Parts: sequence; structure tokens; C-alpha cells
Amino acid sequence: MGRKEAVYTDIISMKQFLILMLIAVFLGCTGSPNNNEEDEEEGETALTDEELAAFFPAPGGLPVTSFKEVWGYVIDGQEAALRRGLPITDVGYFGAEVDMYGALSKVPNRQNLGSFPGRVHLVVTCGSNPLTYFTLMPGSPQRAALITDLIAATRNFDGLNIDFENIPPRSGEPFLSFLRELKEGLPPNKILSVCLYGRTRTLQNDVYDYTKIAPLADKIFVMAYDEHWGGGPAGPVSTIRWCRSAAEYSLRTVGAEKLVMGIPFYGRAWANQNHHRALIFSTTERLINTYNATVRRENGTPTFDYNVTIGVKVYYEDEYSISARMVMYKSMGINSIGFWRIGQETPRVWGLIRIE
Repeated sequence: MGRKEAVYTDIISMKQFLILMLIAVFLGCTGSPNNNEEDEEEGETALTDEELAAFFPAPGGLPVTSFKEVWGYVIDGQEAALRRGLPITDVGYFGAEVDMYGALSKVPNRQNLGSFPGRVHLVVTCGSNPLTYFTLMPGSPQRAALITDLIAATRNFDGLNIDFENIPPRSGEPFLSFLRELKEGLPPNKILSVCLYGRTRTLQNDVYDYTKIAPLADKIFVMAYDEHWGGGPAGPVSTIRWCRSAAEYSLRTVGAEKLVMGIPFYGRAWANQNHHRALIFSTTERLINTYNATVRRENGTPTFDYNVTIGVKVYYEDEYSISARMVMYKSMGINSIGFWRIGQETPRVWGLIRIE
């Protein structure tokens, strides 16, 4: 669904466009998937080990935790993972995206989830910093067309979920005006929700400013995961201490009524060595000598093999760790949680959730 193409030369020449694209690349450089919470202004709440341990269930049985809303993301093409009878009130249907021309594309068919009795939200992503920069540019025909197409695409959905995770630093205000236009254009019965990176404090010049975005949306989905991510040091996807601080900050800035706290179903693995690299000749010679490798030729090009032992560190989530987060969030007065994503979980977790 969406416009087939958007011709940038209607507003700028190709030369100007290429220059602006280069500028946007520099504007959009970010260090990690969650913007790494730099320029911190407020401190975390310090919890003792005993206080943290209170959220973990005692051996021998896990508690059942009740919530008003339970969200779960479902990938287009993997609808079978959403089994009948799961305690889920809202599905984020992933995922439509903004294509290279700034137009809406890959909108999933709502009928593929026809048996699901709850609400279904169309999830829309924008996959790069330069593209997001131009998509959000105020006054551009591409932005106007995208907003029109987004509003039209929600006709068969209960809501629209904006998951723009690559917003350049200079696009904070355009993002706010983009959300404002969307909210004003959506029918009153459609829910506008926005995904935001997990935060434990206010950041300076943050394009994902909770206090500015929350008034423009009906729901804020806090992605309380990727505290440790693939490009950084090994660690849990989200520790309970970090989740506690993120939830406290979210409650202060968003409020319990709009807040949906995200919980990861997935884990990550880190290897202690990475051998995917370009090699200069002296390094290649050292490898041959170190591993006593035999050089052979394939169509004239020299090649060799060698074997090394690689250590891998894995952190993952099971029903015990997920239950601990749910118990903690419930104790804090949080009424809505969400999961990324359906199909990645241990099935045992579903017996621990009830809908109020």
C-alpha cells in the first residue's frame, strides 16, 4: 500500500539531493541501538541486592501476574506464532516501512490475523538516519504523502504504531510535528502509539524526549531492552536493576495510563573473537606462520584455512527472568506490558499472565 514513487527532483535538483544526503549521514551517526544514554542529568535509583531479589519468585512455583493490557509484536509472515487463546489484548503487526522514496510500503494484510479478537496496530518503521531525516522534513511533499498514506492504511487497523529508531539529532522538532499531524489526522477511535528507547534519566537534546512525545500519543511503548547489544560488551539484554530505573523514569514522565513497558523474549550471544575482517599482507603472513597453514591457489588466487577456538557468552530469557520483571512492574503500578516478539518466547511464560 502507499504511493509507488516520490520524485525528489520536484523540490530539489539531484546535485542538491546528494549533498543533503551526505549531510544527513553525518547528522544521523549514533553509537548504539538505544542511543547509549549519554549526557546524563539524573541518577538511577539505587536498589540493594536484597530489594532486587524480592522480585524473583521463590523456587517451586512462579506467580501469575495480572495486567490490564498485554501487547505482543507479530511479524508479517509469522502469524502462526500467535496461537489462539494467548493472554494478549493488543498485537503490533510488524511491519510496514518507509521505502527509499519516502513512501509507505509493505503494509501487512489485517485479515491474516482475522481470528485474533483483540486490537491490532499497524507498525511502521523507517530504516536509516538519512531516510528518516528527509521523511520528517517539514513542508516536503514526501512527508505530506506519507502522513496521508499512514492515515489511510489504518482504516483496517485499530491503531498506528510508529517505530522510528533512526532519528538524527536535528530532527527532534520535525518528529514532534510529524506525530502531531498524524494524531490530528487520525479518526478519534484510532490509537496512536510510539515506540521509544528505554531511558533511565533525562538526556540533553534527546530526540526521544518522553515529556514532549507523551502528550502527542495515546500510548508509549518503552523498549526496555538492548541495555547490552550486539555491538557492545556482553551482558543481559536488560537487567532487572536497569528495568527498574527505566520503569521509574517512564512513570514519572509518561504516566501509568499511557505506559506500556516492553519485555524482551530474545537473548544474545557474544563471541570473544571476530575473524571477519580485511587483511593487509603482513597480517596474512603472520596468520600463515602462526597456524602453519598450507597455501593453495583457486584460479590463481592464494587461499588457506586455519582453525581457532572461539568462546561464546550467551544471555537469554526464560519464564523465571520474565516473571521477575512482570512482578516488579506490577508492584510499581504498571498496568500494561508488551513483548518483543511473539514466537521467540518459552511457551511456559503464557501460563504466568492473566488479563484483568
